[in-house]
Amino acid sequence: MSTSPKLRPGIWDALVALTVAVLAVACAWTVWGGQDESGALTAVVSVDGVETERLALEEAERTIQAGGYTLRLRLTETEVWVESSDCPTQDCVHTGHISRSGQSIVCLPARVIVRLEGGETVDTGVDAVIG
Repeated sequence: MSTSPKLRPGIWDALVALTVAVLAVACAWTVWGGQDESGALTAVVSVDGVETERLALEEAERTIQAGGYTLRLRLTETEVWVESSDCPTQDCVHTGHISRSGQSIVCLPARVIVRLEGGETVDTGVDAVIG
């Protein structure tokens, strides 16, 4: 008759469990705790994936020419929108006004992205509804 193996946790099991716990805490901090968004809301304009300019939100109008298209960007103290564009689909114009950090406007034909950064994070309640 053979004897059954020892099934008690050992030092290596404890080390693996500790490593997993430390990595879980580090990941959670990176996702939820490491994003200190403060300061003024800023519009970041990227063309072909390269940041071209950062604009403070104030009464202004900018013209962006990229990919053979012209976009007229409008800024106020609280929001940003594409007022007009000569791109064929007009998705950037139909996106409407953006006013919170993390929101963006994308014009695929011109390869332009306008996104908002900074400012105060506002919890609006429901993030998504499934089902």
